[in-house]
Amino acid sequence: MGMPMELNTIIVTKGREQRKEENLFSLKKEGYRLYPIDIPINVYKTKDGDITGTAVIEKVEWQKDQTEILYRLVSLNSIN
Repeated sequence: MGMPMELNTIIVTKGREQRKEENLFSLKKEGYRLYPIDIPINVYKTKDGDITGTAVIEKVEWQKDQTEILYRLVSLNSIN
């Protein structure tokens, strides 16, 4: 039996990110998702919105049909 998985090359937060430290955030998404690690990727509030910044994902964890990523913002395009 296969496991459904989605490959993501951007981060879409929908305002659900949680700040862990100054520039370190965590985000939980439904389903299993694969993200590039240690490569700068764009961060968006919504899929069709403007780029809010650039981040580097430091950790991806799968558990109970959910993906949690830990990412560090390396640049910010908007304060909102």
